[in-house]
Amino acid sequence: MGYLDIFILGWNLNALMFAVNFIIAARTISSTNKEILMKESLLLKQLKEDLDKYYPYRTYSTLATYLIPFTAFFRMSFRLVEMFFFFQKNKEAKMFDYMVYKYTYDINKAKNAAN
Repeated sequence: MGYLDIFILGWNLNALMFAVNFIIAARTISSTNKEILMKESLLLKQLKEDLDKYYPYRTYSTLATYLIPFTAFFRMSFRLVEMFFFFQKNKEAKMFDYMVYKYTYDINKAKNAAN
């Protein structure tokens, strides 16, 4: 197996994780009522803006992870394991609850690192 084959395999795994991420997002959006989705979206938008203050290049780093072979695969695999354990501990939680938890955790981690 040459370097090109390894790179292609890595990009294919990144594409697989992009598809998994897209499917999770579509299932979450389709299972929620429109009004609730709008309220949740406003709260997540505020949290995202707060997070962007601490990590202004987060969008670029996410894009880079999909371009570098295997990076998005490992990042998303870790995130899926983290989600699994979150939902095991919080039986009644929804994806929105996980996203709020993750945003607030990252914001608090950045605040503590800044101090």
